[in-house]
Amino acid sequence: MTFIRANHYKDIRPDEWPWPHFTPEEMACRGTGKLVVSVELMDKLEALRKRLGNHPLVVTSGYRTPEHNAKIGGATKSQHLNGMAVDIALANMDGAEVEGHARMLGFTGIGRYPNKGIIHLDLGPARTWGKPWP
Repeated sequence: MTFIRANHYKDIRPDEWPWPHFTPEEMACRGTGKLVVSVELMDKLEALRKRLGNHPLVVTSGYRTPEHNAKIGGATKSQHLNGMAVDIALANMDGAEVEGHARMLGFTGIGRYPNKGIIHLDLGPARTWGKPWP
């Protein structure tokens, strides 16, 4: 798997970032600005946006350093640590619809957080958790 890596998202040149609907800043660690992200994850995110009628996807969490992940109480084996996960706010979107399209596109880890209005998508082992969508 191919990754884009930078000590800080500001180090990414525009020609290194081919995804027009997402920025290095929103995919970087919120605590440090460090960026590690899977090219496959980003390609799938762009495809998901297209499948959802080009509806904007608001990323609430992308890559996390181990220190930042621990600080926010993230899972110790989180795919966010590997640059292979993203959390998306479901503003004005149906969680079940987003999940269905994400599965079709090959996202294998799906976390449902209907009370927070967030869906977690990753490329790790196949699994699903959380409450069903209302």
